[in-house]
Amino acid sequence: MAIYGSVRRFWRSFSTFSSDPLRVCIVGSGPAGFYTAEKVLKAQEGAQVDIVDRLPTPFGLVRSGVAPDHPETKIVVNQFTRVAQNGRCSFLGNVNLGSAVSLPELRELYHVVVLAYGAESDRTLGIPGEDFYGIHSAREFVWWYNGHPDYRNFNPDLTNTHTAVILGQGNVALDVARILLRPTNELATTDIAEHALAALRSSSIRKVYLIGRRGPAQAACTAKELREILGIKDLQIHIQESDLLKSPADEEELKNSRIQRRVYDLLSKAASAKDLHSKLDHRELHFTFFHKPDRFLESDDRSEHVSGVHLEKTRLIGDESGRQVAVGTEEFEDVKCEMVLKSIGYKSIPAKGLPFDHQRGIIPNIRGRVVSETSGDSALPEQGLYVCGWLKRGPTGIIGTNLYCAEETVSSISEDLQKGLLQPTTRKSGRDGLLQLLDDRNVRVVSFREWEKIDSEERRLGSLRNKPREKLASWDELQRACWG
Repeated sequence: MAIYGSVRRFWRSFSTFSSDPLRVCIVGSGPAGFYTAEKVLKAQEGAQVDIVDRLPTPFGLVRSGVAPDHPETKIVVNQFTRVAQNGRCSFLGNVNLGSAVSLPELRELYHVVVLAYGAESDRTLGIPGEDFYGIHSAREFVWWYNGHPDYRNFNPDLTNTHTAVILGQGNVALDVARILLRPTNELATTDIAEHALAALRSSSIRKVYLIGRRGPAQAACTAKELREILGIKDLQIHIQESDLLKSPADEEELKNSRIQRRVYDLLSKAASAKDLHSKLDHRELHFTFFHKPDRFLESDDRSEHVSGVHLEKTRLIGDESGRQVAVGTEEFEDVKCEMVLKSIGYKSIPAKGLPFDHQRGIIPNIRGRVVSETSGDSALPEQGLYVCGWLKRGPTGIIGTNLYCAEETVSSISEDLQKGLLQPTTRKSGRDGLLQLLDDRNVRVVSFREWEKIDSEERRLGSLRNKPREKLASWDELQRACWG
């Protein structure tokens, strides 16, 4: 195992801090993880920060979640790269929390452990037929077209699908719809995975429905995302003008939200626009408001394969907080389709041995301090254990939201240090101890320098196709790029 010893010596050579620095381990290398690392390095002089991730590639949803035709959103990777190249920071990829190392082991090795691994599962509807073939989560579809190695063989059937239904009308739903409907010659110059581009080129999808429980005044997308999909060339937009009628409660909502007003105005203009240049092979996008899925319909020709969605019409009523919520009217209608993508929210995976709020999808915490359940209404903070990102606040917000989230968590860490709650004078083996443990278990760690080999190879392959990069989308390809 000489290679692992050389890796340890490589990292140790950067140690310019005192003999007993504050040792911090961050689990997850997405925006929450990197922002936390950046803030710790600034707040705690001499601190040693290790970012571990189960993937050999860093940057989390910036790499696997941001749409390929949104390159400007990915510029933040440059900032994260500078963090990783800090002499007091290291990236340890290919390290799976649970199988490679346990949370108790990390807490023994480090003064501070921050869980920032995001949300890698999906919410469910809990309605009949949800397990039919042809029904997928938007997350699976996004990870597939973004080259996530877990979904290299996902292979959605686009060639036998004329109509797709997307449940949800948020930004992720619009991303998915845009990838399905955008001309592939425009996608060909992005960093979309080659296997996804090939499938989209042979796609027979001509009609996409975006289904929302509430109305256009409550649409969850942003104006930027909406404007982009409405501007797709030769795409016919269908919106029922009756859905745009506003109630007094709608007027109040729109008056109080500039963002919602802009979205509503864009939808209104799209509904009134007339397409005078319809093509024979045109594509259609239908915004369907005031409907919710009741059950999925099974195909008569293919057993256990979806053939449509049975929708219940809804109406809005005010709840105790004054927010308008959708309730069923017991009126139903069907939308025929061959594929369904559920964009109803991501869900975090609980950490073994820790309490988890399944309704909110978070680890219970107070300003980032993980708390365990105790008797009565009180909660006891777990010493040295923190949380950031979606695990802390739920799967909401944009990339920049994690910056403020990280600031709060790091502020809590600093406060606990000042109060003497973290015992930084206690010797912890940190990075050296973790590398030794992983070496003993034959876990091969991917350093940031080895990630840069992947990055270089992807850019080289991309240049051959006039793309910014061609992602290595399988575990084998990634490992070969690292280690030959």
